[in-house]
Amino acid sequence: MSKGARNTRQFLAASSSGAGGSGSSSASYGSGGIGAAARTNDVNTGILDENVLALVFRSLDFDPKMLCTVCCVSRRLRAVAERVLWRELCVSRAPRMVASLTATGAGAGGAPPAPGRVVGGWPALAKLLLFCCGAAAAAVRGHFTGVSRFSKTSGRSFLSRRCRGDLLYVSDPCEHAVPGADDDVGAYRGVFRGFTRSRTRACLVGRQAPLETRVRCPYCGARVWRMVAAGMAPRSAWRRLGAYEGRLEYYVCVSGHLHGNCWLARLTSSDGDSEDDDDDDASTEGGSDGGLVAP
Repeated sequence: MSKGARNTRQFLAASSSGAGGSGSSSASYGSGGIGAAARTNDVNTGILDENVLALVFRSLDFDPKMLCTVCCVSRRLRAVAERVLWRELCVSRAPRMVASLTATGAGAGGAPPAPGRVVGGWPALAKLLLFCCGAAAAAVRGHFTGVSRFSKTSGRSFLSRRCRGDLLYVSDPCEHAVPGADDDVGAYRGVFRGFTRSRTRACLVGRQAPLETRVRCPYCGARVWRMVAAGMAPRSAWRRLGAYEGRLEYYVCVSGHLHGNCWLARLTSSDGDSEDDDDDDASTEGGSDGGLVAP
């Protein structure tokens, strides 16, 4: 018998004979000591407790850079973040948009439903809400955005007539000056609800549109369709963005994330009036959902 095993047996024997020789001490130890320790090892405790972490990051307004740092500490913290914290960040930034993307019907007593799952995962959606993908063709690098607005009205402009039943949120273009160019580049992004069951995906599959070999989704890493090459980029898209005709490009990945860029036309005074948006737009600034937000 090893020395460690012998010490363990001696410790258990001493525990069972303690407290006046009562056998209840052993039972108490076995049920409340070892059993409790075993249960403790199976759940998150302390800083790894999901509720504790959610409260900590709520006090930090779910700072995305801080959350990225925490995900690099350990696998367990990363798992908690992917399961809970990224979802809470999305809800705090764009609650009505998240509710629309995950709607599965009303909860008990008519209460709003709890956020369900999103295709591609919560980390990818959080990155899409807060990170501009840039424009590789114009040497524009991606970056965190202070404020972004996502609109279903803009999303409908990217849907062909056959696919108007789909729900798509698209952001306002993030404008970037390009050295040596007279016009600015606009980078935008978006997300479908239930893309695997959408008409857009069915059309892409029906047309046997090929998946790109050199481009990947900047948010989830999945393969993408080039919508212009597939003949599914309506003219209403470049009109909505205020882009030059024929100078727009965007992709949709198999998870339903959209990203693209365009060359923005210079507006005249007569172009200032645009159609009214619906009242279910979403802003990623401090959980606000409605109205226009300054870039």
